[in-house]
Amino acid sequence: MTKQMKRFENKVALVTGGRSGIGSAIARRLHDEGATVITAQRGKDEEFDWIAADFSNPHTPERIVEEVIARTGRLDVLINNAGMMQEAAIEDMSLEDWQRNLSVNLTTPFLLIRAALPYLRKTRGNIVNTGSVEGLGANPRHAAYCATKAGLHGLTRSVAVDHGHEGIRCNAVAPGWIDTELNLDFIENTPDSEEFRRNIGRIHPVGRTGSPEEVAALVAFLAADEAGFITGQVYTVDGGRMSKLSLP
Repeated sequence: MTKQMKRFENKVALVTGGRSGIGSAIARRLHDEGATVITAQRGKDEEFDWIAADFSNPHTPERIVEEVIARTGRLDVLINNAGMMQEAAIEDMSLEDWQRNLSVNLTTPFLLIRAALPYLRKTRGNIVNTGSVEGLGANPRHAAYCATKAGLHGLTRSVAVDHGHEGIRCNAVAPGWIDTELNLDFIENTPDSEEFRRNIGRIHPVGRTGSPEEVAALVAFLAADEAGFITGQVYTVDGGRMSKLSLP
């Protein structure tokens, strides 16, 4: 990448859930554009500096931010990407499972933002949250996921409103069907994977599903200085899926 494209040179980015899928693509894109990247998740990151994290523990977010500051001395970009999805009908979901989804998908980003704010004020930094089209619509048996992603979209707007005067911007991306390792494995385990691919392609006006790198490109733009007048927004990255009405 050319020198002029290194929009994050001398900046530090924390990416939660940055070891795989969309998070990995975001971490790689920010690194390629000059950022010092630290990821946080349960497993070891073979590519970037990382911090072990159990996001069901409410003490984890503050510890992670403190560790980033201890290692680098600053924080410029916070990417709240870690999340979980559990399929269950409402009547079949226990309160414990509901609370775990809420903790990982919504409370953890809130706690990370709260812990990061003092440092983001100093750098006039940026926050990008990974929401979902399921924060705007719903698939069957995804009540907890939909509720928490809708909540994350609301948190995004609130942080933007409350902290814009401090030079802190907060936006979110709402991916649709993205070809992560998890989704590709799901396709391979369907009875007819080729038919599934054809069908999933048909529901998108662009005729295909998306790549993690396409989400990462938008995240990098939103976190960069050139997006300085953009905040409080939720951008769908879905190949037009949410714009397409179903046939009768």
